Amino acid sequence: MLDPNDFKQAMSRFPSGVTVITARHEGETHGMTASAFISVSLNPPLVLESVAKKARMHEILMNASHYGVSILRQDQAEHSNHFAGFGREDFEAVFMELHNMPLIEGAVAYVVCKIVDRHEAGDHTLFIGEVEAAQIAEGEPLLYFKRQYGVFKAQ
Repeated sequence: MLDPNDFKQAMSRFPSGVTVITARHEGETHGMTASAFISVSLNPPLVLESVAKKARMHEILMNASHYGVSILRQDQAEHSNHFAGFGREDFEAVFMELHNMPLIEGAVAYVVCKIVDRHEAGDHTLFIGEVEAAQIAEGEPLLYFKRQYGVFKAQ
């Protein structure tokens, strides 16, 4: 049987971007750091976000119709830490709005999605979102590799 730590170590060798998923629940903005985000389809434009069933955001997304994704800029590691639950207690994220969805100010890209499907996958749920709005900004993305943040450097 596969040791869960071996699996985690192997997956940490796959570099990814860092996103913050946002949604509104009972008038409050909620966010969660996630690196399990991919583009699924161009027509229709679909993305996928994988969320652990034990995460607070899981219940919010199970009851939501829409969510937002902010692809963080290389200097936004503090945002990632905050929404992962281990940042500075006095940190306050600044939000902007796109298509009536709160998103992280200063990110390199944003998408706002209507949830069109949910699939159970082990201890996670895969949320399929149809992109209703997208916006890009200047800057380089924050990357995550071997449980550390890094930056993109073109060759």
